[in-house]
Amino acid sequence: MKLNQEINRRRTFGIISHPDAGKTTLTEKLLLFGGAIQEAGAVKNNKIKKGATSDFMEIERQRGISVATSVLGFEYKNIKINILDTPGHKDFAEDTFRTLTAVDSVIVVIDVAKGVEEQTEKLVEVCRMRKIPMIVFINKLDREGKDAFELLDEIEQKLNLHVTPLSFPIGMGYDFKGIYNTWEKNVNLFTGDPRKDIEETIEISDLKNPDLDQLIGESAAETLREELELTDGVYPEFNREDYVKGDLQPVFFGSALNNFGVRELLDCFVEIAPSPLPKMSDSREVKPTEDEFTGFVFKIHANMDPKHRDRLAFVKIVSGKFERNKPYLHVRHGKKLKFSSPNAFFAEKKQIVDEMFPGDIVGLHDTGNFKIGDTLTQGEELNYRGIPNFSPEHFRYINNADPMKSKQLNKGISQLMDEGVAQLFTLDLNGRKIIGTVGALQYEVIQYRLEHEYGAKCSYENINVHKACWIEPEDEKNDEFKEFKRVKSKYLARDKQNQMVFLADSVFSLQMTQQKYPSIKFHFTSEY
Repeated sequence: MKLNQEINRRRTFGIISHPDAGKTTLTEKLLLFGGAIQEAGAVKNNKIKKGATSDFMEIERQRGISVATSVLGFEYKNIKINILDTPGHKDFAEDTFRTLTAVDSVIVVIDVAKGVEEQTEKLVEVCRMRKIPMIVFINKLDREGKDAFELLDEIEQKLNLHVTPLSFPIGMGYDFKGIYNTWEKNVNLFTGDPRKDIEETIEISDLKNPDLDQLIGESAAETLREELELTDGVYPEFNREDYVKGDLQPVFFGSALNNFGVRELLDCFVEIAPSPLPKMSDSREVKPTEDEFTGFVFKIHANMDPKHRDRLAFVKIVSGKFERNKPYLHVRHGKKLKFSSPNAFFAEKKQIVDEMFPGDIVGLHDTGNFKIGDTLTQGEELNYRGIPNFSPEHFRYINNADPMKSKQLNKGISQLMDEGVAQLFTLDLNGRKIIGTVGALQYEVIQYRLEHEYGAKCSYENINVHKACWIEPEDEKNDEFKEFKRVKSKYLARDKQNQMVFLADSVFSLQMTQQKYPSIKFHFTSEY
């Protein structure tokens, strides 16, 4: 009974957006409502020079962007909320894609002035494919931006979503007066004072009520009535079943920086968002209510605390109850492991916990046992699927810039690759190491972290590679595969799991190779 209660009060979600749409600011304000922090991180305030609570890596503080996904937990109205704040920058998209395997729902943040941007399209596409329930939050309403209807149209067309607004703005930018909350039937007036924790709301269930004219002015009230009549005619009524199935997306408006419209979003979210959902493994569907514990590693983070060279594996609990000091089976290694100090998170604060439930994210200290995608169970041999490596976009040779520190360099590269920061390929021909990344900014992060966390220095050298393809031969003994290995020997490498990879130097050579060797399959993700 207790397990069911705990599952029902869990909400685990990710926040996704294009960089600079205000994702990290929204995360902070949600934590503020949960009473988890006393003041926001004043991301934009140079006087305080204090990074956002969820950005705890030095390089993130310097650049003002989120590089790694951080996990934050808090309680609100007796609901345990776990937020996964993801990097918005496209160079770190792979971390975000993997994080989406660990969430039960998503909040998409859109900038009112810029509308739907490229990175948002890619991330929403992944959510749509996985049928993850989404709520859209249109941010920065205190600035001049696009018309509300124009934005709703853009979201429907560009993101291929079916939306229904659950709140609606009264004016925008300089004329911004507040929001009418159609979900709770009240008006929320905008004062522009970010220090106010909760704005005043005035209940107006009947839009014909003359109080509305007094509150916001006659012309604004008239415009609001017309716009709401239009939304009723154009957009479907909210239906929770459709939302949970991923077929309908509610939309909220607000300004995260001014702490406005965030409470409405949170109140609706805890009511409608799904509690932990079943997950497909390679052998069967696993339900959260099962007694036996199962979970999977979706992220590994080395050196979260620079004073201690520690690695933490982030495990999403899928079913059963996780207990401290209880032995669990590491399915890939086939051995039992015990964890004496499992962590629960609040940004950079961690606390040791005795038990955790489905939907929770537990941090396990790791000495090198885990890699991304590993499954832990109470004994059953099953593996969770769907945490692939994507073919990188950028490739460079990595060289040791300090021969005295080659041991530190190898350890650093190995640990950073386990985190999924980038991928390592070793050429069959001469054993040279190539780093492949999704974005060029990753190289800076690797260089920075190798030097500051491992005391090793590296340099890069360009290499002409267009795409990395994982190779799956029909038959390893047939002549076609032997010829492929002989002819293409200088383009063949091994990834960290010792899988064969073909490094094509151009689109043309990849197409020609695929035509010439039809019995060989070329995959663009490592999970095939």
